Amino acid sequence: MKRDLNLKKIAVFNYSAEAYIYKGRLEAEGITVFIRDNFTVDVDPLFSQAIGGVKLYVKETDYEKGLQVLGDIDKYSLTSDGKPIICPRCGSEKVQMFSVLNDVKSIFSFIVGLFLVVLPFYVKYSYVCDNCEFKFRKI
Repeated sequence: MKRDLNLKKIAVFNYSAEAYIYKGRLEAEGITVFIRDNFTVDVDPLFSQAIGGVKLYVKETDYEKGLQVLGDIDKYSLTSDGKPIICPRCGSEKVQMFSVLNDVKSIFSFIVGLFLVVLPFYVKYSYVCDNCEFKFRKI
């Protein structure tokens, strides 16, 4: 008995850990999820960009519901207390965290990590407000 599964890509992530979190959320809503390229990225995370990241697929019939579930997940940064980070310029809670390489220490850490094939031991973070696009360090 042959079974046809029409799958549709619903999300792409740089790391498999992120993909598994979203996979779990979708499965909690009863959506069957298939994950692809996770083992390749787990072997060497530097391959993630080359192969287009870790991909999540759902059945075509579950695609719209899956988009709604993913849209409900908050992508904005929180403090260690679980409170939203507030933009100092406009007061918005729509703030995302990014790693930056803008000082000697973080660039040196990145280069050493690249040659030793390990994660950088020093990373600086910056925050960007989705509302007013203001960049700032956490206050």
